Amino acid sequence: MIAEYSNAKAPAKRERTRQDALHAGGDLIHAVRQMKGRLETERGEGELFHIDDQIIPPFHFSKRLSVRVPYRWRASQSADWKYGQLTFVYDFSPQPDYTQLSSTRKPSAVQVARDLESRLHEEWERLKMHALLSLREFFRKGGDGDAVPELFAVRQSRHGGGLNNFSCNFWQPG
Repeated sequence: MIAEYSNAKAPAKRERTRQDALHAGGDLIHAVRQMKGRLETERGEGELFHIDDQIIPPFHFSKRLSVRVPYRWRASQSADWKYGQLTFVYDFSPQPDYTQLSSTRKPSAVQVARDLESRLHEEWERLKMHALLSLREFFRKGGDGDAVPELFAVRQSRHGGGLNNFSCNFWQPG
């Protein structure tokens, strides 16, 4: 933007590139303010709860996926930390993918196994993200860590199965 503005010779182009640069600068200022606000929010939340998001995937996957999320919380900044963990369990049932063209050749057993492993890994990653977001939302809404269960069976979407944004919300009635 700045380079275009400095290289512009015609007054009309110079004014247009100046406006573009000012607009981009305004966007940058807005983005920095948002990041500062988010940092302050997360810093305040960090005084009351922390969710460990460094979760390592299993070496092998099965159709019964699980994600264990460790966390700590306290009722106030002066209270002692309490520790817990919540395990989300999800029975994955793969649906056929109709968006891909079917090959005229039948895939080998090795390829089928590799594709299933890949789909299970992707689904595990989705489950992990939903689990982390759900637990964070629970604590952000003022949830009590003592009310968190140790095990939660993930609810599949009513519309075709699979995970949705509410699948891991353990505090909401099913």
